[in-house]
Amino acid sequence: MRFTYNWLKEFVNVKIPAQELAKRLTMAGLEVVSVKAMDNDFVFEAEITSNRPDCLSIVGIAREVAAILGVKLKVVNNRLNKKYLTPKTKHPAPFSIEIENKKDCPLYNAKIIRDVKIGPSPDWLKTRLELIGCRSINNVVDITNYIMFTRGQPLHAFDLDKLNSDRVSVRRARSGEKLVIIDGQEKTLDADILVIANKNNPVAIAGVMGGRDTEVNPDTKNVLLEAAVFNPALVRSGRRKLGLESESSYRFERGVDLQKTEFSSSECLRLIQEFSQGECVFSKSSAPLKVKNKKITLDITRVKKILGIENINQAKIKKILYDLGFKLKTKGKNNLSVEISSHRPDVTLEADLIEEIARLLGYENIPTTLPAIIPKASFDRKRELVSKTKDILVGLGLNEVITYSLISRDLLKSQINQRSEPIEIANPLSKEQEILRPTLIPSLLKCTAYNLNQKENYINIFEIANGFLKSTDNKPREGILLSIALCGSKTYFLQQGLVKDEAGLSNLKGILEALFEHLGIKDYDFHSQGAEEISVNVHQEKIGTMLNLPTYILDNLDIKNKAVVALELSLDRLFSHADLTKKFTQLPVYPAISRDISFILKEELPVEEVLKSIKDKAGELLSGVRVVDYYKGKQISAGFKGLTISCIYRSDRRTLTETEIDPIHTDVVNILKEKFQAQIR
Repeated sequence: MRFTYNWLKEFVNVKIPAQELAKRLTMAGLEVVSVKAMDNDFVFEAEITSNRPDCLSIVGIAREVAAILGVKLKVVNNRLNKKYLTPKTKHPAPFSIEIENKKDCPLYNAKIIRDVKIGPSPDWLKTRLELIGCRSINNVVDITNYIMFTRGQPLHAFDLDKLNSDRVSVRRARSGEKLVIIDGQEKTLDADILVIANKNNPVAIAGVMGGRDTEVNPDTKNVLLEAAVFNPALVRSGRRKLGLESESSYRFERGVDLQKTEFSSSECLRLIQEFSQGECVFSKSSAPLKVKNKKITLDITRVKKILGIENINQAKIKKILYDLGFKLKTKGKNNLSVEISSHRPDVTLEADLIEEIARLLGYENIPTTLPAIIPKASFDRKRELVSKTKDILVGLGLNEVITYSLISRDLLKSQINQRSEPIEIANPLSKEQEILRPTLIPSLLKCTAYNLNQKENYINIFEIANGFLKSTDNKPREGILLSIALCGSKTYFLQQGLVKDEAGLSNLKGILEALFEHLGIKDYDFHSQGAEEISVNVHQEKIGTMLNLPTYILDNLDIKNKAVVALELSLDRLFSHADLTKKFTQLPVYPAISRDISFILKEELPVEEVLKSIKDKAGELLSGVRVVDYYKGKQISAGFKGLTISCIYRSDRRTLTETEIDPIHTDVVNILKEKFQAQIR
């Protein structure tokens, strides 16, 4: 936003130097990026944030300057003489305004001015516009631009005769309609673009740019003057779709003051009649949407508490808010009722008012103090467990990844069992961000595919993040998930030589067992639900699933000739069973006796069930049992597997003898033969 020092002085009595004024504005939150001396004036350029459309006008900046300097703002909203509001003529023009949707155009004001004399603008007007970078066109167009920069209300002048219509319509464009705009470009329109139209065709893109056929030129005699309020979102989307930008759209996108639109139109009419002559024969506005100014109660004690200033009094606070254009009423000893002026749509909360007070007082004047905080230990169990889980997984050699929570529907197809309908995004930025992911596995598979394309031979990644689902009452709910993906093979150098370890479900099972051990979870099991899926249960509750992903899913992600296994489980459920309490167990005093059993077992029999039966049969003298070898090969028939199990016997009271162990171990061997039809080797 550019403005000049002399232009500003028409509305506020500024006596400080231009550079000092720039500094004061910047310190109050209106950043001035440059000040240049030009043509016996100073040109300021300020960065206006999107929440301050009121500062896109000379009057708005003058109001800020008046409040900063503590001086009065010259009258800017006085009512004009009625002749500029209601035309008095014996020959009124038959003209109508049609608005298709009041949400698209809350207000439209039209004035018809006949017998204008188009010519160059007076020197002062041309100079003023050119200093802020606006090219002079002719007296009528220059006056509309002058009012826009002065008041913040964009206006547009049509050549009434070229409009060739007794009405003007504000409507959505029809698909395929075309319009040649004032710079000569032809634009193809659609229903997402708001236009101003005559009886049949568009004549302007509402809030953005006029059409070439109805522009005011030296031959124009009669003018239709438009002052309106358009939907900011519609102006923005239409402008971007057409690749256009203008000073008008810049203001409409941020919002113009509906309560000042008709005043700006009348002010423009006054200047047109002064410098272009002409007679206003028609003036009409559509019925505006009723807008009631918001009222906020401001607690003076909260101002003092939040800003940390005890010596600020109510009178000072009232003066600041009054200077900024707010209307005030006292409500009791410490409360003010503040009516928010229509030019400040950004102020909606008490905190916003306190911020206004702070910036006008000067942030540099707010004392710096250390907060009176009493240190208090706090413990967030879930956060601590998430951190610990990450440390455990990284310690096991996995790599953490972070992926987007928004994914495409196509990517979700890489999930085998889709538990419910995903939550859709109402206005996704792209096809890749259509839904909130209910599972993390698709994101990990995409990451796996990327790493394989980078020639990585072994991928072992995990992610901990929220998943999003629709509950039975159709409301969204979220829960924290852990997902792991493994792909490829690693080579280890062991005693027997180089060993190639291909990633599989057994690797995931080993990772989980280590995780459960660190989290103090003992009652867990794994149940096969088919060749490709194993459920993970803790305390008889299913908390997750391990998957051997099928080829058709991997092909969709361009993962060729590779096996991928994945795990996903609910950390909310897992953590409910976690026990981080550490207990000391005395080191054994008496030696143990180890006995190994090698046998052949049917492939479909779960090893877990075998180990459980051994523990139940051996009793308390069995201190541990584990699988030490698993093999399949030429010596093992198809449909069978070879296992070696090591049984550890120990007593806490004495040294065990072979005589005590032999019958127990014989019972263990017999249970393998009788219950599982194992072949002892």
